[in-house]
Amino acid sequence: MKTFASLLLASGLMASLPTPAQSADRVDVALVLAVDVSGSVDNDRFALQMEGIARAFEDREVQNVILSGRYGALLVTLVNWSQKPQIAVPWRVIASPGDALAFAADVRRAPRRAEDFTCMSQMMQTVAEKVLPLMPLPADRMVVDVSGDGRDNCNPRTTVDSVRDGLVADRVTVNGLPIRAGREAESIAQWYEQHVIGGAASFLLPANGYEDFGRAIRQKFIIEISGRPPRPAPSIASR
Repeated sequence: MKTFASLLLASGLMASLPTPAQSADRVDVALVLAVDVSGSVDNDRFALQMEGIARAFEDREVQNVILSGRYGALLVTLVNWSQKPQIAVPWRVIASPGDALAFAADVRRAPRRAEDFTCMSQMMQTVAEKVLPLMPLPADRMVVDVSGDGRDNCNPRTTVDSVRDGLVADRVTVNGLPIRAGREAESIAQWYEQHVIGGAASFLLPANGYEDFGRAIRQKFIIEISGRPPRPAPSIASR
């Protein structure tokens, strides 16, 4: 008896999907999703961010990009951060469409521990010391994807710039998705460009409010997972 999958293959409906790796022992990219859940992010805004990430991993084009790399596999983890970072979804290997769908489901169930302040420096230190060292597989590239609507307001002992430079020295790329909303809507993209992004092929892609987050994060995933340089556009700054 033919399986449903074999019928799809015979009809050509699955022709656009690359063949996933059978068992990954290395990945193309290790991606840390660092999402701001501080006091400016209410429950509706939090839901928009989680839904945007989940839908991106359900998207066929994003899945194709993940599976089209040299190893056909991605490592990804979700870190929600405010005063104290929280690993909301531990490292997952994405090596098939099913893996991507399972990660999307995990994101939708991700817990939230919201606190008032926006402690980006502490988040980056945690990523450097407690998240990246726990990668279960080696990766050709390591990327930290930082999103949020405000600058660091925790008066850190170590500046965001210094922690970012330490990550860059360890061959980590830090990309930014500033969300133009609230009191810092007009200035947050420039602050991210000056203090957040860094490393090889790093870039900035703003979201025009929380309602635009889903569009921006999908586009951002395609760029940073594929490794293709972003197209010059008014909404993207690269360095």
